[in-house]
Amino acid sequence: MRSSVKREFQTRWTGTQFGPFWIVVQPLATIVIFTVVFANIMRPSLPNHTSRFAYSIYLCSGVLSWNLFAEMLGRTVNIFVDNANLLKKVHFPKLCLPIIVVVSNVINFAIITTLFLLFTLSIGSFPGWVILAALPVLAIQLALTVGLGVLLATINVFYRDINQTVQVVLQFWFWLTPIVYAPTTLPEPVLKILNWNPMWLFVRAYQGIYLEKTLPDWKTLIYPGVLAIFFVWLGIFAFHKLQGEIVDEL
Repeated sequence: MRSSVKREFQTRWTGTQFGPFWIVVQPLATIVIFTVVFANIMRPSLPNHTSRFAYSIYLCSGVLSWNLFAEMLGRTVNIFVDNANLLKKVHFPKLCLPIIVVVSNVINFAIITTLFLLFTLSIGSFPGWVILAALPVLAIQLALTVGLGVLLATINVFYRDINQTVQVVLQFWFWLTPIVYAPTTLPEPVLKILNWNPMWLFVRAYQGIYLEKTLPDWKTLIYPGVLAIFFVWLGIFAFHKLQGEIVDEL
């Protein structure tokens, strides 16, 4: 498992001249661009915030958590199809494959988040001990992503359109989540519908921690928590029901 995670992580820079250097440079470039463009050039304002870095923190909080969700789900959905040859030749627990994707993405997310926190520290906006509240939010988000990913990965073996459909849905889902824009720009009826979007509830919790330096409203995380448990159960149920046919179908 450890060697597989290492190999999965190393594929991100395989064939490049600078190797692991890119893991730091790419997220650092994102943070710098967001800071330069939004804090010094465009200077968009957020309600009740006067800091010129407020929008940069707001944007980074949402984009980083969304990227973790989208990349992990996108990789997991096609994980059995991508490893068809391996599954046909070697007998091993198939659920190891999505777990490898999860661990690899979490390591990458930890590196990016560390750079983001160093950025908040450098501008005097480090959230302090409240940052610990991000861990249970992250745990629920990961559980939801894994459950949904395993379910869709199992179905994708039999209906290959699932992978393409997920990529399209993720594009709409991103813009239906207030990451780039503030939720206050939306009309009240839309805001009520938005509360059924679990990713918005995660993103709002992160934005509160990093920008407002406040604890999340834990009651708002009950719904995504229940949803995560449901999809983990459904994903494992579907996998165990169909795992005997997966290799034959591949």
